[in-house]
Amino acid sequence: MLSSVHRAPRARPREPRSILVLHELLLGDTLMLAALFARLRARYPHARIHAAVRPEYLPLFSGRPYGVEPLPYTERAADALAHLQAAKGAELALIPGDSRDALIARGLEAGWVVAFSNARPAWKNWVPDELVDFPPESTGLADIFASLAGPGPAVRYRPGDWPAPAPASFEAPPKRYAVLHIGARSPLRYWPASRWGALAQRLSQDYEVVWSTGPRERQLVDEADPSGRYRAYAGTLDLAQLWHLVAGAGLLVTLDTGVAHLAKLAWTRTVCLFGPGSAVLFGRGEFFRDAPFTEVTVSDFPCRDRRQLFKREVAWVRHCARTPEECERPRCMEAIGLDDVLRAAAQ
Repeated sequence: MLSSVHRAPRARPREPRSILVLHELLLGDTLMLAALFARLRARYPHARIHAAVRPEYLPLFSGRPYGVEPLPYTERAADALAHLQAAKGAELALIPGDSRDALIARGLEAGWVVAFSNARPAWKNWVPDELVDFPPESTGLADIFASLAGPGPAVRYRPGDWPAPAPASFEAPPKRYAVLHIGARSPLRYWPASRWGALAQRLSQDYEVVWSTGPRERQLVDEADPSGRYRAYAGTLDLAQLWHLVAGAGLLVTLDTGVAHLAKLAWTRTVCLFGPGSAVLFGRGEFFRDAPFTEVTVSDFPCRDRRQLFKREVAWVRHCARTPEECERPRCMEAIGLDDVLRAAAQ
């Protein structure tokens, strides 16, 4: 006679000793994981927390924010899994981005895998042990990420919670300065060059004005400042240097891009222009509520009508993910006036 074996039902570990946050998010989303790291550390003060990080973002983790140990990861690398071996057998794995990463967590023998619900295609919902719904009301993305950690103490970001990385030497402006970061991933996020020029002229009464862009965006500076009046860092700084440029500024005016989220961590007084993107999703939210960060946008712009977040339908989300082929010019950015930005900068 065969005896039956009774196993206790599997459940989320109450006090996990090892945690993996597995993703391949872009820069801004990666930095907004700060809220998730903060809640994990508050709930599990003695746990070892590993986080996958794109290799180019690793310098920003050199100070081990919230005790997180970064692991370089991109699924395109031939040795991608080798870099994650330090997190093998994690008792808890959290998937803040694409739920297909739950398969990688399974391959690493994670004990309990948590991801967001309603992924598409549907098979992505079969792999995790636990699915977390997006909130039914408007919520900042950082706070949405934090919900993966489960209920816990309400935490807010405070200056210094994310230690500044150590930069290589670079020539910083010698006096009080304002950074105007005018580059973005999509040209539909660009603000008109003439307004950047007018803003620079107005701010130059109180600051030394400097331009900032990403690589291959020098033409944006040339259009905004054809006479070359102001110093420019046109893709010449690495991420650690850019952090310190932003951290040392008396004011940052930026588009909705990764630099805006870096500024929250550096606690820099910031004005951020939201056109296609959602100021609700990518603004301060609750975790960054106290940050000196002001969102400038035109509410309810008619073509900001997409409701997807990480390929999931979310009723309250309002943003635009159109390409330049679908939209001939950034009307939502053109609707933001110079006076709107100057008022925000004066707050």
